[in-house]
Amino acid sequence: MNTLSTSAPVSARVLVFDIFGTVVDWHGSIVRELTARHPQVDANAFALAWRAGYQPAMEAVRSGGRGFVKLDALHREILDGLLPRFGLSHLPEAERADLNRVWHRLEAWPDSVAGLTRLKTRFTIASLSNGNIGLLTNMAKRAGLPWDCVLSAEVFRAYKPDPRTYLGVAEVFDVAPAEVMLVAAHQDDLAAARACGLQTAYIERPLEFGAGQPKDVSADPANTWHARDLLHLADQLGC
Repeated sequence: MNTLSTSAPVSARVLVFDIFGTVVDWHGSIVRELTARHPQVDANAFALAWRAGYQPAMEAVRSGGRGFVKLDALHREILDGLLPRFGLSHLPEAERADLNRVWHRLEAWPDSVAGLTRLKTRFTIASLSNGNIGLLTNMAKRAGLPWDCVLSAEVFRAYKPDPRTYLGVAEVFDVAPAEVMLVAAHQDDLAAARACGLQTAYIERPLEFGAGQPKDVSADPANTWHARDLLHLADQLGC
């Protein structure tokens, strides 16, 4: 874990960001929307169950069991499987489709827009999410996320932690992998990026899974940086 004076050199030229949990509050956003729509449902359990289906659904693509499918479609498959468990199997198609788009409407953490705006003054900043391009673009427009570029697993036809995603960023911007830094709140994502030669910055998001499920945000010395939030990272990187 590093600290850095504002005068120290930073070799990274491009910062790419994990989105769900790192830049936006998926749990809180889903809980708020579901509570407003269906107050009888345990919104916390629903949000956690929906997210729990995320990795298994992508693993079917990673393993070659199915071709690449956009995350919107995977989210919808998971949602359709969840609705009967929560007494919502009666929802008509239009409402299911709109509920699935809650992922396009996720709210940014309070520090995200200001932190990204500061980081953008010194670096090229882009998303690097398993979310699809339409989802990420709609989210950015609604939340005011100031990306220079929207990159997605959809661009590379591969889901993180496939090396094609991390190395693809370097190829897109014609830089060495070491000139790219992944910023994320998930140690497994960061470890995969480091294995591809990227720099890494861990962002603490202790409430990613809600106040009832606090997350261990201990530092890993393998990361290039460790920050409380994106404003703290901007401080460390001299922005």
